[in-house]
This record gives sequence, C-alpha cells and structure tokens, in this order.
Amino acid sequence: QVQLVESGGGLVQAGGSLRLSCAASGSIVSIFAMGWYRQAPGKQRELVATITTGAYENYSDSVKGRFTISRDNAKNAVYLQMMSLKPEDTAVYYCKTTALARGVPITDYWGQGTQVTVSS
Repeated sequence: QVQLVESGGGLVQAGGSLRLSCAASGSIVSIFAMGWYRQAPGKQRELVATITTGAYENYSDSVKGRFTISRDNAKNAVYLQMMSLKPEDTAVYYCKTTALARGVPITDYWGQGTQVTVSS
C-alpha cells in the first residue's frame, strides 16, 4: 500500500501565496502520475494540476499561469506552488498518485486533504 501525506495548507489573503507538499510512503515499487485536486463546499472534486514521471505538466484553466506543479522523484513527493490566490481557490486540496506497490496492482491513492482558505 501507499500512503500520502499533504502539508502546507492554511489561511491566506487574496493575492498571497502558499506551497503545498505531498509525500508518498509505503511499499512503493513505482510511482507514475502525481497530481492535485480540490473540492470546494457543495462542489465536486476537480482537477487542479497533474505531472507525469517525465515532468509533463497539465493544469486546469482556472489555475493556469498562477499555480506550478513539480515533483521530486527521489523523495516520492509532489508540490503545488500557488500564487496570486483568489477567494475562489478556497477548497480542500487532495494529493493523488498512481502507483505500483508490492503485492498490489497499479492503483490510485489519495491523501487526506489539506484546507486552503483565501480571504478577500
């Protein structure tokens, strides 16, 4: 199994910045795509950004140009640098990875989520 632990959420004023981190641990054989999703109250969970093992990045239109995803393959970690934050970015942010663990088929794993609140 693979466990994901997120950190870095918090309260920030509009226009501010935050950096989210997510580290994977467990009986990892290989980690493939990693990404960030978010869910605002009363809304469905949505994609924020993903990054492949080859560092190909993909962003939702709502964050493009403001957020940057990166990963450290040696640390099995993914990061989300969020700049120019807006109140509509307020949500619980979840880390997700597709990984192969010992004795387990390739599976999607989710973190527990970290709250990001942007005040106006």
